[in-house]
Amino acid sequence: MTTRIPASTVRLAAVLALSLGLLACGGNPSPTARPAPPAPEPGFGDAPSSPPSTTATEPRSVPPEPILRDEGIASASLDDLNRSSPLRPLFFGYDSSEVAAEGRGVLDANAAVLRQNPTWTVTIEGHCDERGTAEYNLALGERRAVAAREYFISLGIPADRLRTVSYGKEFPFDPGQTEEAWARNRRAHFVITGR
Repeated sequence: MTTRIPASTVRLAAVLALSLGLLACGGNPSPTARPAPPAPEPGFGDAPSSPPSTTATEPRSVPPEPILRDEGIASASLDDLNRSSPLRPLFFGYDSSEVAAEGRGVLDANAAVLRQNPTWTVTIEGHCDERGTAEYNLALGERRAVAAREYFISLGIPADRLRTVSYGKEFPFDPGQTEEAWARNRRAHFVITGR
């Protein structure tokens, strides 16, 4: 099932793509709207352990997570939010759209940020490394974006706040042709597109 992307989001993506292309061709430094993510680290972001169990005689009520209002975030423009995004990218293994244990930790942290900012709409971009055909990578990028979306929904993030798009191998974070560069390019990237 694909998600229909509003025309305004498509136009924004096209403008960003054109801007990135012009900056890359002009020899300018990398655009600041999309900072390079940290390299994936083994064991990074492992899911937290489960909460201690309670007995039947001891009722436990779970208070809702407090909504923290960071004035910097509240007053920032969408460009500023995405430039220093509080949402971390999710990395995938080669030829995989499976969310691994360390990826679940990243998505858990991102879901906490989304709960604290309940008006945000996020576009989940699926990306691939340069290997494989354009068609194959577009399909794989879509599966990666959808896997991240489904995980968010399983955590209680409303589906209407989450959009998906696949860019395949078109917008690499790292243009290198090494295992490290390819690992950085196999990702789901989260862009705040509305608030």
